Amino acid sequence: MKQTLLFVYTIAILAACSNPDPIVTQPISAPEGLVHPEWSHNATIYEVNIRQHTPEGTFNALTSDLERISKMGIEILWLMPVHPIGEVNRKGTKGSYYSVKDYTDVNPEFGSMDDFKALLGEAHRLNMKVIIDWVANHSAFDNKWTESHLDWYTLDSLGKLQPPIGTDWWDVADLNFDNPEMRLAMIDAMAFWLRDIGVDGFRCDVASSVPTDFWNACADSLRRVNPDMFMLAEAELAELHDSAFHAAYGWEFLHIMNGIAKGEKSLTDIDNYMAKKNEKIPADAYRMYFTTNHDENSWNGTEIKRYGEKGNETFAVLAFTIDGMPLVYGGQESAMDHALAFFEKDSVRWGDYRLQDFYTKLLKLHQSNEALWNGPYGGDFKRLISTADEQVYAFVRTKGSSQVITICNLSDKYVKVTFTGIPSGGFKSLFDREKLADIANNGLEMAPFGYHVFYTP
Repeated sequence: MKQTLLFVYTIAILAACSNPDPIVTQPISAPEGLVHPEWSHNATIYEVNIRQHTPEGTFNALTSDLERISKMGIEILWLMPVHPIGEVNRKGTKGSYYSVKDYTDVNPEFGSMDDFKALLGEAHRLNMKVIIDWVANHSAFDNKWTESHLDWYTLDSLGKLQPPIGTDWWDVADLNFDNPEMRLAMIDAMAFWLRDIGVDGFRCDVASSVPTDFWNACADSLRRVNPDMFMLAEAELAELHDSAFHAAYGWEFLHIMNGIAKGEKSLTDIDNYMAKKNEKIPADAYRMYFTTNHDENSWNGTEIKRYGEKGNETFAVLAFTIDGMPLVYGGQESAMDHALAFFEKDSVRWGDYRLQDFYTKLLKLHQSNEALWNGPYGGDFKRLISTADEQVYAFVRTKGSSQVITICNLSDKYVKVTFTGIPSGGFKSLFDREKLADIANNGLEMAPFGYHVFYTP
């Protein structure tokens, strides 16, 4: 049924489109399972808010920081929207990055397209992939499409542009995915960035608000341009991973961690999540885990505000080792306790990069130890039973001879804990603390929000 629908959709857009050389040139069929690019199996990801990353807020200024970012153990650079920002109904002084005025150009405040290509070239030289944020659900009210293709939008009863229904996003106009010409134009715009500019994929905004059959057709077309391109969905919806998206957000796990920090959830909620996590996305899809990102930072507060000075590191250890692909949001390595203004210029406070070494150790362990790799390429998960299960969350992940053991005190209390069945030999401590053999034999005294990570070298 899915293949039939995709075939009908393809024929419809080709018949409706006057483009003499469309990207979609033959019937689309969903592949037998989504194949992850080999380079992504142990990939880590770093999100860049270009406006705020440097005082200059430019592509060139970011380019000068790429080597430092690469050395942290980063393989995917996710750039928040690089496009020109709409001026009609603009929020704040600078506007929202997600109000796209032109899908095939760059924001002149960030620099020129040549500057962007230089940034891309340097990232590739450093063996990093670059994915750009893509906003398919809506555009700016003054996007050039609104002048020539009003029927590409969802119109109100007066035939006027309107925001997505049920939102307060009054700076953006809802796109109409019932229109096949608009769909093809969107795919062509994305193909432009792969083919002509050389990006390596996309992080797709509010992906579950866009019809899944569009994403399936889109991803199939884009893989004809670059078979190794990567797709990340801001969503937790199983069907998006049938043939379109390699990775999805771990929103639910973030909310569990936030709840534990506030005393509203318990460690049992983590157990329940790990037992049922494949209900939302398939087991062979990647999850992206994080303690902060641009939305969480700006709207819900920093990770330090949510977890505290001590808990910040502990919850990061948990998120970066329990499952999936770890994300660092630019500024996180500076232990910045500042919520960045979303619609204004508000630079990251870098200070002395206090947590850079901490995140580097976690990221490089993820790269080198197969137990921590992404999705089906990572290790099996087993909860370690202890005498303090209401306070201490401990687990082992195993892939062949590779193992990682994580022990986190997720409470603000001192605890003496012993474990049942904890491995004891051949492990090193990531943070140069106690020996695992001593813990296995004698138990462990843990400070409030203390943590340990052990691994097989």
